[in-house]
Amino acid sequence: MAPQADEDGTAGPKNTVQEADAQQAVDPQVAAAIAAAEAAGPASGESVRVDSWIWAVRLIKTRSLGAAACKGGHVRVNGQNVKPSHSLRVGDEVRLRHEGRERIVIVKRLIRKRVGAPVAVQCYVDNSPPPPPREAVAPIGIRDRGTGRPTKRDRRELERLRGLLGGGAGRPDGR
Repeated sequence: MAPQADEDGTAGPKNTVQEADAQQAVDPQVAAAIAAAEAAGPASGESVRVDSWIWAVRLIKTRSLGAAACKGGHVRVNGQNVKPSHSLRVGDEVRLRHEGRERIVIVKRLIRKRVGAPVAVQCYVDNSPPPPPREAVAPIGIRDRGTGRPTKRDRRELERLRGLLGGGAGRPDGR
């Protein structure tokens, strides 16, 4: 049996945006969590605070840290510094400077409740530059493994190099 032609004269199914989204392999648990997050999200016409949203999508650990970041000028929405109570809309670009890194995200979904990481990723498009390599972030002054604590002699040499001791017998002023 030959496939029947559609209204536009082509044979076979039409690919719409919904069908393309349905074709992507989405874990059923993630899909259920997304549906629950959207159900708990704002109704049409309502808005979500920026500090609440960046906390809900796990860009920051606590909502109070999100509010502090906004107050400190570390959060920009569409190029403008914003207060914690700023209302977000779908399509807004949010730039967040946190822990020595800038995150650039575009809002896809508005949610109020904190969700798991797989669901949170579905709520924004991440345009952030890649994080720096871990070796470049290593703190300075870490001793080599196995060298242990400095001895008293080592500490005195370090203090002498730093200029803390004036060269006397245990007293900084040399008396």
